[in-house]
Amino acid sequence: MSRRTSLVNVDHHNDGVLRVDDAAVRRLSQVHDNVGQELANAKEASNAEKNMSVRDSIRLYKKAICFSLIMSLAVIMEGYDLNLMGSFMGYDAFRARYGTQTDADGNPIISAPWQTGLNNGVQVGSIIGLYINGWISERIGYRKTMLGSLVLMVAFIFLPFFAKNIETILAGAILQGIPWGVFQTLTVTYASDVVPTNIRAYLTTYVNLCWVMGQFIAAGVLKGCSTIDGQWSYRIPFAIQWVWPVPIFIGAYLAPESPWWLVRKGRFDEARLSLQKLTSPTPDLPFDVGAQLSMISATNELEKAISEGTSYVQCFRGIDARRTEITSMAWVTQSFCGAALMGYSVQFYREAGLSEDNSLSMNLGQYAMGFIGTVASWFLMKHIGRRALYFYGLSILCVLLLIVGGLGTISSNNTGAQWGIGSLLLVYTFVYDITVGPVCYSIVSEIPSTRLKIKTVVLARNFYNMGGIINNTIMPLMLGPNEWNWGAKTGFFWAGASFLLALWTYFRLPEPKDRTYGELDVLFENKVSARKFHKTRVDQFSGNHTEIIVDDSSSGYEKHGAEHKV
Repeated sequence: MSRRTSLVNVDHHNDGVLRVDDAAVRRLSQVHDNVGQELANAKEASNAEKNMSVRDSIRLYKKAICFSLIMSLAVIMEGYDLNLMGSFMGYDAFRARYGTQTDADGNPIISAPWQTGLNNGVQVGSIIGLYINGWISERIGYRKTMLGSLVLMVAFIFLPFFAKNIETILAGAILQGIPWGVFQTLTVTYASDVVPTNIRAYLTTYVNLCWVMGQFIAAGVLKGCSTIDGQWSYRIPFAIQWVWPVPIFIGAYLAPESPWWLVRKGRFDEARLSLQKLTSPTPDLPFDVGAQLSMISATNELEKAISEGTSYVQCFRGIDARRTEITSMAWVTQSFCGAALMGYSVQFYREAGLSEDNSLSMNLGQYAMGFIGTVASWFLMKHIGRRALYFYGLSILCVLLLIVGGLGTISSNNTGAQWGIGSLLLVYTFVYDITVGPVCYSIVSEIPSTRLKIKTVVLARNFYNMGGIINNTIMPLMLGPNEWNWGAKTGFFWAGASFLLALWTYFRLPEPKDRTYGELDVLFENKVSARKFHKTRVDQFSGNHTEIIVDDSSSGYEKHGAEHKV
């Protein structure tokens, strides 16, 4: 098959390296007069970034790390409230106040339709907020978008706190979902923009850790408040949401804007100042702001040479369509690998026969395991990579879910089976949060092009939210004693879904570990197979030609003629 004329063309050098042709150079020359020097500076900055140790990266970018950590705390609010709402379905005081049905014993419960409505209300609000974020943040910047969303969050908390009926709870869930939609993507894209390649995974997966922390705090608050009589047992958990916005607002106000966003807007002087605010050079650890700015500019022009557009439509065109597919499926995997069981853990434990106190204790332990798992994933990603963790994680989750389903076939009066199910959900949470949970955030921030990152991540998160709507619709039916009443047998359904997702991961998910954004651009432009991403060498700054993969007995690369695709 003849290769189309594009950014990347074939040469006859035999060093097995993919290189960039003159298209990016021509684009760069429109911005900089001395394009040769700019490319040399960009290559120097890229090499320095890739060769820097993790320890030196932390020293140099300690201010960027601090700002990213503060911004990501916004996700604690989302994880906190989502766990709160799911857990309230098994919470006696909340059921007594807002219950819409009674069970066989005459105890009030939230009906399956209302459970669906409440949980989907959050998802609908988040979808709205996400699409708004895609336009607003690209127009006014990450920092201002975060500040505005925090103000809205403070206002919307009043609705569930003062709610007199379940309809007001629903209205609050929808409105609160709008700023949560912003937090879901803005935090991970900001983290990926302000730190170098070798610590990018730590800061992006920290967003998942914030999610877990929110869930853990909610579990602890619920257990602590379960002994309080009356309305304050559920109002206090709602009121705690007002704690987070103030410190996050101060941190976001002091944080510099993303230098990548500033370069896209042509505001190079502000981008230079942003880089200076994000770094802390020392005599033994120098930092060339100009060279770093050249690398960002060169990558931006490289992506312009590949694709001009930055609209949502462009996310589904050309090579960006593949990047959108991978980013979206990585997040959809979180919805359909059985993780929905964790959100309903308290109700699941109750329906399995455990008391309220034991259910809340198991819920607390579940998210403690999630915290430990997320931290452990940082060490595994450094050595194993994202792709392997995703594939093996899904495989293990599939097995665990099969066992949960098997235990669900035993009578609910069997105490050993009940505790076995609860214990396996703890193990499931640990495996999920050492693999699929945190690794997803690294993948979705690395795979998109930098020019389309915010919109690609928005689309991907909304596919995840749509999956959440499906989960919120079917999970109450699966678990509800007045509905399908599957109980733990639900594990069989999600085991099948996990198996299919593991197959997709093997054939379609590439390995972005240790790749700069420019290198990823070249790999995608060459349509390199997902299974060959990790062993393909790339030179983003060659300036005049490219070399396709060359095979020999030691490299494992596949050989292609000068007129063939990779």
